[in-house]
Amino acid sequence: MHLTADHLYLPDEALDKLGIAPAEIADAIETALIAKSEGRLFTTPKATIMPGQGRYMMSTLAVGDDGLIVVKQVTVSPKNPTRDLPAINGAIMVLDAETGLLRAVLGANWITAHRTAALSAVAARRLADPASETIAFVGCGVQADSHLLAFRNMFPLKQVLAVGRGEKNRERFCAHARDLGLDACAAEPEEALRRADIVVTSITLDYTIKPFLNARWLKQNAFAAITDLFIPWDAASIDAFGNVVVDDLEQERATDKPMLPANAITGDLTELVTGALAQHEDVKPAAFAFRGIALGDYAAAALVLGRAEAGGGGQKIAP
Repeated sequence: MHLTADHLYLPDEALDKLGIAPAEIADAIETALIAKSEGRLFTTPKATIMPGQGRYMMSTLAVGDDGLIVVKQVTVSPKNPTRDLPAINGAIMVLDAETGLLRAVLGANWITAHRTAALSAVAARRLADPASETIAFVGCGVQADSHLLAFRNMFPLKQVLAVGRGEKNRERFCAHARDLGLDACAAEPEEALRRADIVVTSITLDYTIKPFLNARWLKQNAFAAITDLFIPWDAASIDAFGNVVVDDLEQERATDKPMLPANAITGDLTELVTGALAQHEDVKPAAFAFRGIALGDYAAAALVLGRAEAGGGGQKIAP
């Protein structure tokens, strides 16, 4: 393997120390969506494998006209917490788009957490009620943490409702929300959805889980960020949503197991950001259901690499 004179190594701890705000990542994603719509950013549909035991493996690939190739591989392993390891692990390679030479290796955990929340934030900027005060989380893990961090700076949040099977993790999340100055308590699924202005679902990606969320419980002006392939939602209640946006229509059409029926999808995130989406006119809940896209990883990786190179972050590795 040929390397550049030196390349950067940025583990998750170094990425966190860069101090990048959630809104900056959301802005970078919007810029990337526009670049893609103009033919300046190219991506492939995400590749996924679910080999059993709750494990989920995925990879993304994108190349832009700013001279970068970004490749990510991530594995979700539900048993990792019993090994004192994070449930999500992986790595990102950033390469020169002209020569193919390696420029940086990044930790994938920080970027996966924060780019996912930033994707939700991009949709929420256009689909959620700006006056939202109550937010419900179904699943109280990494994505709940990153979404709370992103959304608390976007909306006048006061109340957090936590739905989760594990009492210890649910209480940890509630304590974290209280530390941020928010009221927080555990709730049952129906109560949470009926009270919330915004709902974030991020349960374990396991198709054996029986759906337990009904979209008809939602307020008329509610917004749902669905990061878990629509697994916990009752498919029979999909018609309760008005606008249902996915991250990428091409990717969704290419998958062997779609998240939801094609006729239920209003459009994708690129159409939403560029104004090409014909939105549902009735007052109904809106949803952003997504499996993650290469563009999000690209935007976040390019942002952190530029910040690290400008500020001397990370560790230079000589060949």
